Amino acid sequence: MKKGIIALLAIAIIVIGIISAISINNSKKNRQIEEKIEANNINEISDKVTDECTEELNNSNGKSEIEANSTEEKISPTASLTLKKYYKQCEHTINEYITIPKELVNKTKDELEKLYDNWEVQQFSSNNIILYREFESSCGQHYILRNDNGKITIYLINENDEEEIYEQTEISIEYLTQRDKEQIEQGIRVNGKEELYQIIEDFE
Repeated sequence: MKKGIIALLAIAIIVIGIISAISINNSKKNRQIEEKIEANNINEISDKVTDECTEELNNSNGKSEIEANSTEEKISPTASLTLKKYYKQCEHTINEYITIPKELVNKTKDELEKLYDNWEVQQFSSNNIILYREFESSCGQHYILRNDNGKITIYLINENDEEEIYEQTEISIEYLTQRDKEQIEQGIRVNGKEELYQIIEDFE
């Protein structure tokens, strides 16, 4: 009788051991599966966040480039263009004011520099542009005003320093001030058409 009980207890212990081993093994497997699932979820979330951040950064860069391009200053159709020319031989600077050519309208500073690559852009805005260039020659705009039979005559001084009649005006020296009369008798030297026209306008 006692042997039978001992045998049953031994069998029960073995069965319980087997069941416990199976249970522990299953528990480990479930834990590994859960860990894998959790790791996969973390990776997916990380990838998603990275993708969203990258996309947002790309969109941000695109917007910045578009905004930079849209705000870049361009030449207005009513802008003033000055050609500033320096002549080394006579050491004079002549300014020429011209109307904006149609091909320059809406051009940027970079585009202007490419079209006028021999000029230096000294000033650039949508309404005012100054281009500068140096020349080895003389400006060819040296004048002298003299009294010719009571009226002012404009002479052009050529490269040989000779005087050539440039224009005979109808301005009478009779109505000029005494100081202006004395200067006309000695000859008033003028450099550049801009200065010439200003003096003639003052005398008229």
